[in-house]
Amino acid sequence: MSGESSNSKSRIVSRVATGIDTKDGAGVKLKRVIGGSIKTLDPFLLLDEFKSDNAKDYIKGFPSHPHRGQQTVTIMIEGNMLHEDNKGNKGLLKSGSIQIMKAARGLIHSEIPQQINGLLFGFQLWINLPKANKMDDPSYQDIQPENIPIYDKDGIRVRVLAGKYLDIDGAGKDIIGNPLILDVQLQPGKNFTELIPTGHTAFAYVFGGKGKFGPKYNSTEVGVSQIAILETNEERDRIEVESIGEEPTRFLLIASAPINEPVAKYGPFVMNTQEEIEQAFDDFHNGRF
Repeated sequence: MSGESSNSKSRIVSRVATGIDTKDGAGVKLKRVIGGSIKTLDPFLLLDEFKSDNAKDYIKGFPSHPHRGQQTVTIMIEGNMLHEDNKGNKGLLKSGSIQIMKAARGLIHSEIPQQINGLLFGFQLWINLPKANKMDDPSYQDIQPENIPIYDKDGIRVRVLAGKYLDIDGAGKDIIGNPLILDVQLQPGKNFTELIPTGHTAFAYVFGGKGKFGPKYNSTEVGVSQIAILETNEERDRIEVESIGEEPTRFLLIASAPINEPVAKYGPFVMNTQEEIEQAFDDFHNGRF
């Protein structure tokens, strides 16, 4: 079910890749999906999945570190994480919640698990900001699970995190670039179709079961820990997914317009030129964040 038009055509998967095991923060084990073998996917800079029920893999979290020039979306599937920054902001991300942070001109923050055992499972997505917005004031949206709209009918469950699904507006508002971010779960054998604006970069990341992505005549099987990058074709403006196997298929569907600007990146600083990166370091080290 979707808002597709009778003239729309399904996008084909252009590439499938598997997340790379790595560590970040204070030794947190994670899979780097974008930012590893897939360097960037304009406007998406990074997608990390953190998932472990061994506290040693995550307990020290992500101590204080800076950001400038991007916005981040943290999606908590299971577990609790405390966010604090140098502006006095503080919030608890719990199971099912999301946080949208526009770092823009800069802040320093930490993300620390608030549990000593059990499963910690979630994602962090970095979305680039256009040059015109890189020096905006930072802002936050902490959205609890009860405030996230859900479509749940006939074996299709969609949490609308940002953008729009059918006539349902997403929980995240005023995100630069107006991205589509959906958390989709399909029962075995069910089909899902959704419109993707022409020209937008789009991908799906599977974290439960497996599915066939693309039109039936040219579909691609994608399984757990794999990203399916959809071709950008002016004549194709939707995605088709079929859940296969005995387990439900669960995936993130994410899309946004490319920015098409130069990217200069060093760690948590994402600007347009090397000179701007050097200025970010200078501002950070001299207390101007």
